[in-house]
Amino acid sequence: MLEFGKVQVLKRRFGLLSMISFTCILTCTWESMLCVFIQGFQNGGPAGLIIGFLWSWLGTMCIAASIGEMASMMPLSGGQYFWVYFIAPPKFRNFLSYVTGWINVLGWQAGTASQAFLAGGLIQGMLVLNYPNTYIFQKWHGTLLLYGVILVTLVINTYLASWLPKIEGLMFILHILGFFGILIPLTYLGPHGSVKDVFQTFANYGEWPNQPISFFVGISTSVYAFLGADSAAHLAEEIEGASTIVPWSMVGAIFVNGILGFAMLCAVLFCLGDIETVFTSPLTDAGFPFIQIFYTAVEARGGATIMTALVCSLMFFGTAACFTTASRMLWAFARDNGVPCSKTLAKVDPRTALPLWSITVSTIIPVCLALLNLGSTQAFNAVVSLTLAGMFISYLISIALMVNRRLRPEVEAKQLRWGPWRMGRWFGLVVNVIAMVYITVAVLFSFFPSTPKGINAESMNWSPVVFVAVVLFGVVYYFVRGNRFYKGPVVETNDEVEAAEGVKRIQA
Repeated sequence: MLEFGKVQVLKRRFGLLSMISFTCILTCTWESMLCVFIQGFQNGGPAGLIIGFLWSWLGTMCIAASIGEMASMMPLSGGQYFWVYFIAPPKFRNFLSYVTGWINVLGWQAGTASQAFLAGGLIQGMLVLNYPNTYIFQKWHGTLLLYGVILVTLVINTYLASWLPKIEGLMFILHILGFFGILIPLTYLGPHGSVKDVFQTFANYGEWPNQPISFFVGISTSVYAFLGADSAAHLAEEIEGASTIVPWSMVGAIFVNGILGFAMLCAVLFCLGDIETVFTSPLTDAGFPFIQIFYTAVEARGGATIMTALVCSLMFFGTAACFTTASRMLWAFARDNGVPCSKTLAKVDPRTALPLWSITVSTIIPVCLALLNLGSTQAFNAVVSLTLAGMFISYLISIALMVNRRLRPEVEAKQLRWGPWRMGRWFGLVVNVIAMVYITVAVLFSFFPSTPKGINAESMNWSPVVFVAVVLFGVVYYFVRGNRFYKGPVVETNDEVEAAEGVKRIQA
């Protein structure tokens, strides 16, 4: 850290196993596929979901490897905006770094809201399952449940912060055991479809002009299930041996979650049962048709509730991990004067060694985004699109600049200081290009509505409007005021560096 002019102020709590656990729980791939597979089923069908998942798995592995290489070079919590500053052409580095940081902050704040949507919504889904004749589904109930989820994650990230690595380690065990706890009864007790039904059946229930467009609209389902690969990079300053552990955590977590996610997706598609029953179920109206699939398989509300509660618990702790990453990303960007009120947001409480102001703001933003649920039937899709666009465009800028460096060997040799985790020039170039193609396609189609029919103010996907508005605000703020304060990553003073070294000697 001192090499990049930064003082160690956060406690290094994480090792390799706890960081892989953290990243696996945050991405929650098999759990997320259960929660959101319906959009991919409507736009693409079973075969579209299978192909989309495999493509998303490959694309995310390439993203993880690409940003893992940069994280190995510069293991700091700022992540993408920090890397961009050091690899961008000097003329554009300040602006590109600022834009990258701004949209990445947006992506992670929206990511917290999206996972809280699912965790709170699953509680509502269990109410629909167990009280079909008395409970009336209301969107505002889901919003209040989301607030409850955010409140508890706030407690975990403050009062229980020192226990977070252990908590995520325990949740990783539940992540693995819970996978088998759901997969085995589902496949053993549930109805079984044919190989043709799963691997050769496409669908276009969204009524798009043709099947390819329908497929690409539905691919956002699988893309979402892998979001958050860079979470380890934003906790780099809380990891021992970050230059090695961060890239291996990202790649390892995506590899493990990809295997589990693909197996769970196949199980759900083979055990789908009667499609008409699934689509007309009140549980599908509540947003979670997989609960109906569980109920059809085990034929008992209690059994289906236990299986759903397991998914809900894991999504809840995934929200807590996402909350942690979002607050650290905001804190890092504020430390470098990238947001309004930076001095306040960059403060670290000396007693807890936590950025409490950034944690507070990371509570308020998802709470505000949750209000979309009150006025739009596509609120969750809009928040997912914001998450995807914010994270992916920050990846795209970083990776594109790295490709530029790889294609200019004279610059690469003189100016890039590689870390211990390196892909090599030509293999790295192939991986970078695949990642860029994947990102471009994913972002473009994430802004599409689920169907082109009957679009109105309530059913419209408002994410492009919100995304453009936030980015424009950031750009205007930069040219009006921000460029006077944001000059790239701030280099700490010599006194602060010496003080930090003194603290390390004392602790030793």
